[in-house]
Amino acid sequence: MGTSIEYREQMNARSKNFALRIIKLYQALPPSGEAQVIGKQVLRSATSVAANYRAACRARSGNEFFSKLSIITEEADETLFWLELIGEAKILPEKQLESLIRESEEILKIMATARKNAQPK
Repeated sequence: MGTSIEYREQMNARSKNFALRIIKLYQALPPSGEAQVIGKQVLRSATSVAANYRAACRARSGNEFFSKLSIITEEADETLFWLELIGEAKILPEKQLESLIRESEEILKIMATARKNAQPK
């Protein structure tokens, strides 16, 4: 839990911005059944990343912090999966998803590293 306040604020804003970008992606999805089902999944997982990061910043213990980082890592990986699926299923052009996929990968790497470093001894 020893991250700087400035870093936490930056990650909080970054994860929230990512969630907002996913909301816009969801709004741009076609009305087909599969697009809506997958869209709801990516919407849920990406917004969970932001909400759980916010909760991690308010963790009351090291174990609670580690637990939240574990959830964030899982949700970031799931978000990446759904974004890849949207592209591979040709629901949206893969080119349109590139920056979201890159941001999802970066958040996943950051959170996985933070989780590893926060692991209770």
